[in-house]
Amino acid sequence: MPWLEAIETVSYTLASLGETLLEFLGVLCIFTGIFATARLATQILRHRKRVVLPFIQIRLKFGLWLALALEFQLGADILNTAIAPTNDALIRLSVIAVIRTFLNYFLNKEMEAQLEFRERAIAHNYPPLFLLDSPTEFMEIPRHDAKPHSSEPD
Repeated sequence: MPWLEAIETVSYTLASLGETLLEFLGVLCIFTGIFATARLATQILRHRKRVVLPFIQIRLKFGLWLALALEFQLGADILNTAIAPTNDALIRLSVIAVIRTFLNYFLNKEMEAQLEFRERAIAHNYPPLFLLDSPTEFMEIPRHDAKPHSSEPD
């Protein structure tokens, strides 16, 4: 049946195209994560004398991008396995799924700890910790227009 072969050819082509696109997006996420993390680290280091270097925020920033890249890589491997399921492809898919699961688990734990820390800082009215909007970028980086923090109530 020639029409069945045509559908199979189109399916393989679409799956291969999807796999390539997902792998590209994964690589793009890694490079974006590198640049975003470098930007955050540079921003922190410029104000180093006022801030204890928060390695956790830097790790979280890069880790979140890595987790997203692993999601795209997992999708690419699923498409690859759907096209030609080999033992190597299945093992690779399993390894990536396990790595992604552990990475996401520990990233979520660290995010929860950081958000709890942020909530305690806000509850104690420590404004420098909530100047930035992102939950992974709330370290103390004073703005030029920010008033100094005083311990006396207004």
